[in-house]
Formats: sequence, C-alpha cells, structure tokens
Amino acid sequence: MRRYKKEENILNEKQVPISSFLEAYNQNIPTGFPRASVAVLKKFQSTHPTLFKHGNMWSIDLHRKRIIDWLSVYRDIA
Repeated sequence: MRRYKKEENILNEKQVPISSFLEAYNQNIPTGFPRASVAVLKKFQSTHPTLFKHGNMWSIDLHRKRIIDWLSVYRDIA
C-alpha cells in the first residue's frame, strides 16, 4: 500500500505534456465534474501563464484543482 501511494505522489508531482495531463485528469475526475479537452486546457494556459514556469508542461498537483475551479466558471461563460 505504501509503495503505491509513493508512486501515485510521484506521478502527481511529475511535469507531463498536455496529452498525458488530459488523460489523467479526465480518468480521475469525479462524476458530475466538467471534463477537459485540449482546447479548454490551452485556453486555461493562455489565461494563467504564470502557472506554467516549465513551458508547456502540466502537473496534477499544480493544475488539477485550479482547472476544476476555473472550468466551473468558464463553462458558465462559454
């Protein structure tokens, strides 16, 4: 159990490309929460450039909660 948790933490902290982030995000998001797409993630990235100090790399720990919050507002606007 402990080993699994450690591996999960490493995955969450890891900087990954947008395609990997999108897959992990949509797989693990609870039912009822808005799903993401590449277009939506790129819009988020252009709206929040200071969150991307590693270029076009994404992190579950850094971006997931912020995207959930942003999507709830963005979905209402779009």
